[in-house]
Formats: sequence, C-alpha cells, structure tokens
Amino acid sequence: MTKTSWRWTKSLPLASRLFLSHLVVMIVGLISLVIISKVSSPRFFVLHLERLESRGLRLINIRTELVQGFEIAWQRSTLWSVIVGTTAAGGLSYWVSKRIMQRLTEMEQITQKFAAGRLEARLPLSDIPELNRLGASFNRMAASLEGVEARRRELIGDMTHELRTPLTVVRGYLEELADGEIEPSPEIYQRLAKETRRLERLVNDLQELSKAEAGYLPINIQPVNLYPLLESLVEKFTDQLLEDGPVLRTEFPLQLPLVLADIDRTEQVLVNLLGNAVRYTTKGTITIRAWSEASKLWIEVADTGIGIAPKDLPNVFERFWRADQSRDRYSGGTGIGLTISRRLVELQGGQIQVKSEMGIGSKFRFFLPLA
Repeated sequence: MTKTSWRWTKSLPLASRLFLSHLVVMIVGLISLVIISKVSSPRFFVLHLERLESRGLRLINIRTELVQGFEIAWQRSTLWSVIVGTTAAGGLSYWVSKRIMQRLTEMEQITQKFAAGRLEARLPLSDIPELNRLGASFNRMAASLEGVEARRRELIGDMTHELRTPLTVVRGYLEELADGEIEPSPEIYQRLAKETRRLERLVNDLQELSKAEAGYLPINIQPVNLYPLLESLVEKFTDQLLEDGPVLRTEFPLQLPLVLADIDRTEQVLVNLLGNAVRYTTKGTITIRAWSEASKLWIEVADTGIGIAPKDLPNVFERFWRADQSRDRYSGGTGIGLTISRRLVELQGGQIQVKSEMGIGSKFRFFLPLA
C-alpha cells in the first residue's frame, strides 16, 4: 500500500474502514478459494476417472469431453458462487458496520450530553460484549462524577448556609457601630471576635475536609504507641472540666500494642470526640477506653451526655448535621468535626462507629490496625 493510499484510508470514517476491511478479507478468501480449486479440482477429477477405469469402466474415449465438461461446470458454478458470496458478504459487512457505528454514534451523543453538564446521561447496554464493557465502565464513571458533583453542590450550599450566620452577625454589629446606634464597648468587640474565630474555624475545617475527601491530606502511617497520646489528652481535657461537671475516666492498660497510624491525625480524631463529649455532657462521666481485639486496637470515648435519637444516628457523620440546631450552632462547633474524624480514621485503615441513647449518653469508638 502506497503512502497516498494509506493516508486516504486513514481519512475515511470508521464505518467505511470497517466495511472495506471486511471486503478485503472476503476478497482474499475468495481469491484463495478460486486459485486452490482451479489448481486442484481438475487433478482430483482425473484421479477419480482413473479409479473408475480401474474398476472396468471404459472412459478412455470420452475422458477429454468429461474433463472439459467438468471445467465448464466448475467455471460457471464458481462465477455464481463468487457473485452470490460477494453480495451476501458485502451486505452482511455493511450491516455489521452500521450496527457497530450505531452504538458508537449513541455513545458520542451521550458523551456530548455529559460534557454539556447533563451528568444523568447514561450509555445504553449493548449486545456487543466489548461495547457493553465500555458502556458499563462509562456509566460507572458517570455515576461517580455525578456523585462528586452532587456532593460539591451540597457542600457549597451547606457552606453558604453556615457562613451566612456569622457574617450576618458581624455585619449587623458593624452597621450599628457605623450608624452610631450602639456605643463601642469591650463586649461588642468580644462578640465580633467570637464570630470571627468561628468563621476562621469553619474555613479551616472546610479546607481540611476538602483535602480529606479528595485524598490530598498527607497521612504518615508508621508504628506508634498511643499510650502517651491518651495520657496527654486526659491531662489536657481534665483541666478544661468544671468542678461540678463530668469526671474524666480512663480504662486502658499501661502497655498498649503498637498500631499503624498517623499520630497527629489520630490526636485530631480524639480531640474531636473528646471535645464533643465535653460539650454535651454536663454531669456524670466521660470515659476513654482502649483494648485490642484480633488485629485491631479499639479506642472508645463514652459519655453520659444528652445522647442522640435513634433516627438521627445514620446522619451523625454527615457534613453540617446537627441534632439540635438551635443549641449547637452557637456552641462553638462547626458541624463537620465528625465528618473529618471519619475520613481520617478511614485513611488510616480503620473504621469509626457510634452508639447512643437519648438521655443516657453516647459511645464513639474506632479501630486502627495493629502494627
């Protein structure tokens, strides 16, 4: 094939190239059949006549006429076979090419819809195995991207809702100060500083959450002993408890097995869990437990606080979820601490769980793999 013809072939549509490829294969097959039969058929026929003569039949006088008649019959039958075979094979090749191109055209239309933002578009299943696998892979990708887009929109909506409250408070105070409706005072400035700190915490938590969900959060997994960390957290949170508040207790052995974890991320998880326990437990106890089981080290933070209703338990680890909207919005939490904690535990190869009863308390526990 010359370079010009090769370029011309490459410029053809896929349907034409499929059709031509089928025709080339068919023509090569027919030529091979004609050549082989042309060479071998007369010889086999002559051998057959010789076997008949060996049985006593006298064909010597008419052998030439028989061979010529055979060749004429062979040529005519071969001509009709080529015509019928070429027509049938060409029609079949055209149908197969159109059938394949129809599926590919549907895929092109669906992908164009998908590129235009219609993420609900899906490729129809095909009875061609290869195209069916391609369509199934595309549909899985489309479902994943649709989920990502849904979470992105949900996150933007939640973030807008959460930012609106502190911004409204700050703007209200600033407008009143600017109009002279209220006098500047340390109390006003403290309120503004409080809302500003809340905005700062919310932005930092959102940044942390976006990195965790995207898989960009650095995790340094190594064998670590969590006993010093638990001891330091107990000391830190004991100093924060009021005299008439809950009592912080520990139930873990002096020797804990090593776990494969990121010590900083594990501390972040425990700080979130203990912070929630302190925030919602006004009396009773907050208990930190740790025990090993099979190839896991379990850590539990149990409290005797207000608890969580059974219907709300499935939503505990969702972004910006609050069991008590009016109370938690101004209690210092951003509403995504547990979401970040779950993702951090999962990135370390563990899993976090929760059990709770209204008026009795909650138990948050997670495991990390042993080293």
